[in-house]
Amino acid sequence: MYLFGASGHGKVIADIAMANDIKIKAFIDQDITKNECYGFPVLNNLPEDKEKLIISIGNNSTRKKISEQIKHEIGILIHPKSVISQSVKIESGTVVMGGVVINADTTVGKHCIINTNASVDHDCMIEDFVHISPNSALAGGVEIGEGSQIGIGASVIQGIKVGKWCVIGAGAVIINDIPDYSVVVGNPGRIIKKNII
Repeated sequence: MYLFGASGHGKVIADIAMANDIKIKAFIDQDITKNECYGFPVLNNLPEDKEKLIISIGNNSTRKKISEQIKHEIGILIHPKSVISQSVKIESGTVVMGGVVINADTTVGKHCIINTNASVDHDCMIEDFVHISPNSALAGGVEIGEGSQIGIGASVIQGIKVGKWCVIGAGAVIINDIPDYSVVVGNPGRIIKKNII
């Protein structure tokens, strides 16, 4: 497997691959000053072989742009110390970190990050390029729109819809639907500005 993005986030993804006995051939990074990351070589161009690839970049919009340029088969990585219901659907490019719980009939889109110790309850819908940060919690029936980030330790109560390309601040408590492109902080969460992407 190749990991596109030689960074701290890439190291965490490398650990998930190794925990699943998946061989990492190399990182890929457009920064020509990088030649090694976490003990693996760094290539500056996409190789020609058909090995699966994961985009190991934390920024949601950057991950989307890169995904639109890559023709390689995209993998999925799930930490063996996560708990995922057999009815959950997870699409290509998504990574699930250690300690995550994803409950029944939830759908997770493409190129998402479900980060360390996040909790995603039943019947949630997580669209493409979303990042659910460490220790955040989504109650049942929550919908998260494309490209949104749920900040570290944030909570979203049941049935809430968070629009696309929103940023929910660390520790925020979301009790009302959030429109597209909103930046939200506080308890209860309040919109402080619109997100420019």
